[in-house]
Amino acid sequence: MGILKRAIAKDASVVATAVDATDIVAEIEKIHQTSAVVTAALGRLSIAASMMGYDLKNENDTVTLRVKGGGPAGMLVAVADSRGNVKADVDQPVVELPLNAKGKLDVGGAVGTDGTLSVVKDLGLKEPYVGIVPLVSGEIAEDVAQYFATSEQTPTVCGLGVLVNPDLTVNVAGGFLIEVLPFASDACIDTIEKNLKTLPPVTTMMTQGMTTDQIALRLLDGLEPNLLDDGEVHYQCDCNRERTERVLKALGNQELTQLIAEGEPVEVNCHFCGKKYTFTPEELQQLRDEEPEE
Repeated sequence: MGILKRAIAKDASVVATAVDATDIVAEIEKIHQTSAVVTAALGRLSIAASMMGYDLKNENDTVTLRVKGGGPAGMLVAVADSRGNVKADVDQPVVELPLNAKGKLDVGGAVGTDGTLSVVKDLGLKEPYVGIVPLVSGEIAEDVAQYFATSEQTPTVCGLGVLVNPDLTVNVAGGFLIEVLPFASDACIDTIEKNLKTLPPVTTMMTQGMTTDQIALRLLDGLEPNLLDDGEVHYQCDCNRERTERVLKALGNQELTQLIAEGEPVEVNCHFCGKKYTFTPEELQQLRDEEPEE
């Protein structure tokens, strides 16, 4: 379970979100058996998705972040619901790269920089909202900030961090978002910029024992902030047998007939959680023969 907290400036012109997502990223590593640099990359994307999901207004809204940067990790995907629960997947879970020039995991090298970050918000309307921006660095946080500036015209500061232990388990993982609303004063923006200059990296604050409350309030120091709300966030996959049946039906009668003819049970694996669903030839026949839904 992760903890997410939001704080707001006294004049309501700035909102800061901070999340401890250590358990979420540990679950990602466990499910996908990721190498250290991929744990960091997919972890950062999932942390950003969780905070953006928590910002959604309606219960059934979802947000999907998809990064295609042309790097060896391939495509990374994170999907969050309006409670900030998230699930994630990556094309290549194991990528080994030397540390970057700063001696850190080379997330930009694994993700690549030749491509895009796309954000799809499904808000229950006829068409989902889609925003696509070119990648700035492939390090994820700067790319998310670029998305907010370009697609939502909201000046945003994003910090994301994943600290991986030598045995590939996750030490700490977390992030923050600062969203500046249009009516924020110049003095307010100056204060935030001053705070950011002295702000340690997210993982440093977490290893020093700072809570999400303290991080959220620290981001808005000098603006008389108050805690706004909080939530528990989880790594949560919503796959089930019924959805898997719909996927199989979508293959069409010809494909199903071929699978039935092979006479072997068919196993369908969920990419997000690794759960397996098995269908016998008889069950496949039943699916093929069902009336299509209107």
